[in-house]
Amino acid sequence: MPISTAASRVVAPRRLLYGPGPSMVDPRAYQAMNQPVLGIRDAYFLQLVGEVRDGLRHVFGTSNHATFPIPASGSGAMEAAVANFVMPGAKFAVFTAGLFAERIAAMGRRHGANVVRADKAWGQIFSEDEAEEFISREKPDVVAFVQAETSTGAYQSGRAIAPTAKRHGALVIGDTVTSLGAMPVELDEVGIDVAFSCAQKGLSCPAGLSPLSVSERAWEWLAKRDSEPDTWYLDLRLLARYFDPPHVYHHTPAPPLYYAMHQSLAAILEEGLQERWQRHRRAGERLCAGLERLGFTFLVENPKHRLWHLTTVVPPAAVNEADLRQRLLDRHDIEIASGLGLLAGKILRIGTMGPLANDADVDFLLEAIGGCL
Repeated sequence: MPISTAASRVVAPRRLLYGPGPSMVDPRAYQAMNQPVLGIRDAYFLQLVGEVRDGLRHVFGTSNHATFPIPASGSGAMEAAVANFVMPGAKFAVFTAGLFAERIAAMGRRHGANVVRADKAWGQIFSEDEAEEFISREKPDVVAFVQAETSTGAYQSGRAIAPTAKRHGALVIGDTVTSLGAMPVELDEVGIDVAFSCAQKGLSCPAGLSPLSVSERAWEWLAKRDSEPDTWYLDLRLLARYFDPPHVYHHTPAPPLYYAMHQSLAAILEEGLQERWQRHRRAGERLCAGLERLGFTFLVENPKHRLWHLTTVVPPAAVNEADLRQRLLDRHDIEIASGLGLLAGKILRIGTMGPLANDADVDFLLEAIGGCL
């Protein structure tokens, strides 16, 4: 419908976002977005950008200098990682057990890589022995895995993959889109060379900026790359020149998104990263216990392999998942999500992220689901 008059206002409905993302935005982030827009080289704005980078290093668990937000969604940051570090003709090994691992593999093919895959049923994870066998056999140049698979709710520890990959000289790319800010990522400890994430899940920000971090080893490799990546906008060597003096123009940052991320990171720092992780863990365990009482079963059977803040469940046999989602929306303004890809129409994906990761909001959700069955 066209905008009818200059006086028309945007009045969006208030929803409770209990899906896999976007999550509820931290109130401090909302308030910060009302601040004045500044120029891209304004001294105050550049100082704030530097503080955002420091905050991202903290939540990533890294000292990587090359840590900054990509001006894109999480899939844009994924493409930046693949386009810059996977050369045409390189052997690119991808551990696939969900939709977003499939997406990484598809990007690798489009960028001309020789993609080899270790495949498992969606929702499963890879063991250290399986990673060792696959990497030793294939001897890839680059290895990629999804730490927190948004399509399945499974958590894949990088400790099962990264050490083997590095022993064989491969760079390691880790998708931390759903884990950052809600679960341990710990890039330096795990040994991930290139990690990317997003703003609208564990960080409780609006979408539009996607954090990326590159190890010194990987940046040295990129600096020596003898060809340009087949993308200009996502060329990390060009992007990085804005974030350090003399702040060479590459793109126009959106100050309100930086304000929001700054305040969300400040809220994480004040709460304490460990405390935030444990809050999400407690909320997830409470949700799982309640859903089990209501007759739901879990896609990821082993609790140790589940994401703390994104739960994937199969509804009871008599329950139509689409009808349940619509009832929750109509009666309670609650949004939860269906499955994606192979799991479309078969599961529900329920998130307890950021402001909703607490006992009262979990109990409210469980009561609403119980009343809508």
